[in-house]
Amino acid sequence: MKTPLIASLLIVALATRQPAAAAPVSVTRDEQRDVMVTIYNGNLGLVKDLREVRFPSGQTEVQFMDVAALIDPTTVHLKSITDAPGLKILEQNYEYDLLTSQKLMEKYVGRKVRLYQSDGAYHDATLLSTDGPVFEINGQIHMGHYGRLVLPSLPENLVAKPTLVWLLRNQTPRPQRVEASYLTGGITWKADYVMVLNAADTLSDLNGWVTIDNKSGATYGNAALKLVAGDVNRAADARRDRRMLETAAKAMSPAAASHDFAAEGLFEYHLYTLDGRTTIKDNQTKQLSLLSSSEVPVTKELVYYGAADYYRNAYGVPVSNQKVAVYLEVKNSKENRLGVPLPKGKVRVYKADGSGSQQFIGEDWIDHTPKDERVKIKLGNAFDLVGERTQKDFKKLASNLYEVEWEIALRNHKTEAQTVTVVEPVPGDWQVLASSHTYEKIQAHTLRYQIPVPKEGATKLAYRVRIRF
Repeated sequence: MKTPLIASLLIVALATRQPAAAAPVSVTRDEQRDVMVTIYNGNLGLVKDLREVRFPSGQTEVQFMDVAALIDPTTVHLKSITDAPGLKILEQNYEYDLLTSQKLMEKYVGRKVRLYQSDGAYHDATLLSTDGPVFEINGQIHMGHYGRLVLPSLPENLVAKPTLVWLLRNQTPRPQRVEASYLTGGITWKADYVMVLNAADTLSDLNGWVTIDNKSGATYGNAALKLVAGDVNRAADARRDRRMLETAAKAMSPAAASHDFAAEGLFEYHLYTLDGRTTIKDNQTKQLSLLSSSEVPVTKELVYYGAADYYRNAYGVPVSNQKVAVYLEVKNSKENRLGVPLPKGKVRVYKADGSGSQQFIGEDWIDHTPKDERVKIKLGNAFDLVGERTQKDFKKLASNLYEVEWEIALRNHKTEAQTVTVVEPVPGDWQVLASSHTYEKIQAHTLRYQIPVPKEGATKLAYRVRIRF
């Protein structure tokens, strides 16, 4: 039987006891109802994660789990879709001190641990350092592994995966939908194009692919996907991870495409929205069809370029074996079976050989290209077309006045006639005094010629200019 004094003390103790802190509410991917991902060109993704959860009334700690590991915590925003005024955020944290064996040992430096032997015997020890590791056992220092290390409990501030933690004040005890949005690094996309030429180099089949590389540390299941093409400016931040993750694209069959992208203007950029949904796994490279068009008209152009310093010096011997560059040009218009905004990317071009097998013949980068603009693709240099430049005359008429005469020999070793575009840079204030072919002044300091070269033959272009610097 308790004495009145002891009973009184127990009553006081019970009355003054603080209530136990409520366990945090964990919100995992199991509660996810929708996820939307917008990916930008510059290693950046916008995630909108919608989950359904029941918060208790009052002040509650919430652990929002299964978020990206490369999240930018300063961009996180939480809102209630069901009752926005009734949910107030008091504090926000991002827990990224992930649970690993090394982190566990670091947390126990200077603390008691237990070392088990293979026969089941154990020693109580103090972990002095993880480098070794180093233990104190019965006043002696032991270096190296002494047995299987067992820790008495999980230390605080370690999480198994990146977690957003909020301290909330909630007025809606019923289930509600909340949306967490944030920016994350480690996820990027790029466009790749595969072009197949016909035998005459006049038509092509063009397939575009979106390659998504996800290294953000999260999986986005059955996500609504949007892609932003354009040069989006971001404020400089030395702490931001700027790694550009890129993988080689694979040429895939158009039959594998199961989705289409719809394009629309967004501010000064272009937005591509996937028709349907897709799952983007962590550490996954995924390809989706962007466009597919057949019989797209193309123009092949053979270009022979000059150089500005040819007009400042006298040359005693011909400048031989100058390369003739090969380009393909496509107009991005509806009349040419295109007419959609093309995001920047790499174009790989193929053509069938005599046996019908497709062979790779060149590749080039294209920039963001609006509809009705032209795309120019450099494939390489012509093998059977060569150029030779000879300075026929060079006169310095005054300190800033020159006359120069050039002869350009173009030789064609193909069995078909070719037309070569000759582009000559002419500096200063200039005037053509004589020319063997018709020329066009396309810019203030540029001449252009269209020179036909017969099959297995040669053509010589000669012109003389007076230049004042």
